[in-house]
Amino acid sequence: MDRVFNFSAGPAALPLEVLQQAQAELVNWHGSGMSVMEMSHRGKEYMSIQAEAEADLRELMGIPANYKVLFLQGGASLQFAMVPMNLLRGKASADYLNTGEWSKKAIKEAKKYGAVNVIASSEDKNFSYAPAQSVWKLDPNAAYVHITQNETIGGVEIFGTPDTGAIPLVSDMSSNILSRPIDVSKFGLIYAGAQKNIGPAGLTIVIVREGLLGQTVAGTPTMMDYAIQAENDSMYNTPPTYAVYIAGLVFKMLKAKGGLAAMEKVNRAKAQILYDVLDASSFYSSPVARENRSLMNIPFTLKDAALDEEFLKGAKDRGMIQLKGHRSVGGMRASIYNAMPVAGVQALADWMKEFEKTKA
Repeated sequence: MDRVFNFSAGPAALPLEVLQQAQAELVNWHGSGMSVMEMSHRGKEYMSIQAEAEADLRELMGIPANYKVLFLQGGASLQFAMVPMNLLRGKASADYLNTGEWSKKAIKEAKKYGAVNVIASSEDKNFSYAPAQSVWKLDPNAAYVHITQNETIGGVEIFGTPDTGAIPLVSDMSSNILSRPIDVSKFGLIYAGAQKNIGPAGLTIVIVREGLLGQTVAGTPTMMDYAIQAENDSMYNTPPTYAVYIAGLVFKMLKAKGGLAAMEKVNRAKAQILYDVLDASSFYSSPVARENRSLMNIPFTLKDAALDEEFLKGAKDRGMIQLKGHRSVGGMRASIYNAMPVAGVQALADWMKEFEKTKA
């Protein structure tokens, strides 16, 4: 069977060349006589894989030397707890921007460890935009400011980097990390589940400034202490070794393709193909404010929701899957991460136009 164009929000499509390399190396990695899945995480073979993955990620993102890169488990959802556990650092509260379903979950979890000040919310318009920093009600005594850089469900992305002064900025970048360049030095901490733009499910990346390590809230489990994870090179216990290996292959592929600046050009071009269809149509509509339209997740609705299943079936017949919108919002959603080729996006745009002609 030919490979489909997989528009899943996550676990998402992986680059074909990465899958093929992993396939070729599956049984015997580099003459070691072992699969990466069989290696001791303390052995020189695996340790070289993880060290190289970290070095390549540092190069891709321009991560300064005074930041730790951690390869953890538990997804972004565990980070919703680990962030306040590690970053409240004796303070009573933290600031959170509420831009959608993932922000809401982060807020709910953080309230277990301290007070949460919601600095602004877009819930008044069904999370269809991100409130501008000019309306944020920041607390000068907050331990940190938390944002969700890209809301996977709602398709709302924050471009640029907010200025929070001396207060550390924390960002959930699960669905837009590596899609474009960012200035890591403007963040205190960045976290991201891997299963969208990095690799398979099971790996979580945390990038944290060293000065924020070491003052956890009382009762923080050892495994959830960033400082201990950093001291042990993310190997306090067995790390998700195969997921780290695949991530490392992705990092090398991105470097070979020109890095994150080159990826941004491709990603903007891909997104524009779909937004052009939406903007030219009265049959489809996009709920997201133009200035916050995500480059990674593009939700849209049909004029008549009764046609949704027919649209999805026609897409599947043409080799396009996982276009159904999240159950909380309905409609459609096209997730077009780095691994989605331009051909896949163009195929979807062509089907959208064809379907509109027959149903409008």
